[in-house]
Amino acid sequence: MNAVFISSSALAAGTWYDARNDAMGGTGVASSTWSSAVLANPALMTKAQPEDNVSIIFPSAGAQVTDKDKLIDRVDDITDSVDRYQDVIDNLTFADYLNGYPQLKAAAGDVANQLSDLRGNKANGTAGVALAVTVPNETLPFAFITKAYGTAHVRANIADSDIAYLRGVANGTVIPVPGDEDKLRSSANGLAALITDYGVSVAHEFSIAGHPVSVGITPKLQKTWLYNYTASIYNYDKSDINSSRYRSSDTGFNVDAGVATDFADNWTFGVTGQNLISRDIDTKEVNGYRDTYQIRPLVTTGLAWNNGPFTLAGDVDLTETKRFKSEESSQYAGVGAEYRVLDWLALRAGYRADLKSNDTDVVTAGLGISPFNNTVHLDLAGSVGKDNTVGAMLQLGFNF
Repeated sequence: MNAVFISSSALAAGTWYDARNDAMGGTGVASSTWSSAVLANPALMTKAQPEDNVSIIFPSAGAQVTDKDKLIDRVDDITDSVDRYQDVIDNLTFADYLNGYPQLKAAAGDVANQLSDLRGNKANGTAGVALAVTVPNETLPFAFITKAYGTAHVRANIADSDIAYLRGVANGTVIPVPGDEDKLRSSANGLAALITDYGVSVAHEFSIAGHPVSVGITPKLQKTWLYNYTASIYNYDKSDINSSRYRSSDTGFNVDAGVATDFADNWTFGVTGQNLISRDIDTKEVNGYRDTYQIRPLVTTGLAWNNGPFTLAGDVDLTETKRFKSEESSQYAGVGAEYRVLDWLALRAGYRADLKSNDTDVVTAGLGISPFNNTVHLDLAGSVGKDNTVGAMLQLGFNF
C-alpha cells in the first residue's frame, strides 16, 4: 500500500509551475515577466528592456496534492493491520481453536473495518520542475527550457467479497483455512505520467496594421514515462514500484506557441497553445488493466492590466486539460493580483477554479523578494482548497 503514498506525492504536475504566476491564481498568459515568459507564453519574451541581458531560472518547482479521503494517512494503518492479521493466521494453535480464535476475530474485524473505510477512496497529485535560460534582444529573443511535469491518480479498489469474508471470520461464521488469503481481491491502483520537455523558444514582435503583435514558439523534444502500478493490498512490496513491469515510455516531438499584444492604456492580451500535437500513449497492461494517457492541445487566453505597482490578471482555458482516459477532464479559470510594496518586495494573491468541477478550486497567495538591485529573484507561493488540497511553489531566478 505504500504505492499510494509514493504515487500521489512524488510523480505528478500541470504543464508548468511559476511561483509568481501560481500565487496569482495560476495566471501568466498575459502577465508573465520576460524572464519567465518561456514557461507560460514565449511571446512575452519581447517585453525585455534594452538594459536586460540574460535571465536564469534555477529552478522553478511546485507540487499540489488533493487527498479528500485522507488516503495517504491511512496507508500505514491498513498495512499494519494486514500484517497483524497474517501473523495471527500463521501462528494459530489448538488452544486458539478451543478458545474460539479471539485474536483472529479481532484482527479480521480490524481489517474489515479499514477496508470498508477505504472503499472508493482516491488521491491526486501534480508536480513539476523547470530550468530556463532566456537571452533577450530587439530582433529575436530566445530561451532554452527544460521542464518535467506530471500527474498521478491513485484509488483503492476494495472488493465487497473481502469485507464479507473478513466480517464472517470476525463473527465466527467463517473459519479460515490455509490459502483463503489468496482469494482476497482488494487492490490499489496508481496511474502516473511523467513528461519531460527539452525545447528552444524564440519570439519576435511584428507590426500588423501598425499595431505591435508578439509571437513566440517553442519546438521541443518530449519524453513520456507512464506507470500503471496495480498490486494486492495484502502482498504489496514497495520495492516493485520502479519495476519495468509497470513502466512504459515514449519519445516524440511537440510544440508550444503564444501571441501577445498591448492595447489601450496598460492592457496586455495573450493566447497560448501548449502541446499542439495530439498524442495517445498506452500504459503497460498489468493484471488485465491498461489505460491511455492523452496529450492534447491546451489553449488558454489571458488579460492583464499593469499600472505602477499594481498588476491584475485573468486566464481562462479554452480547451480541456486531458489526463488518463479513466479520469475526468478539467478546464481552469484563474484571477490574480500583485502589489509591489517596495522595489524588492511584491505581495500576490489569487483564485483558481475548475469550470467542470472535477478538480478542487484553490485560493493562492505568495510573495516575491528581489534583493541586490533585482539581480536575484526569490518567489514563493502556496495554494489551499477543499478536499484536503495543499500546494507549494518556489522559484529562484537571476537577472544579469
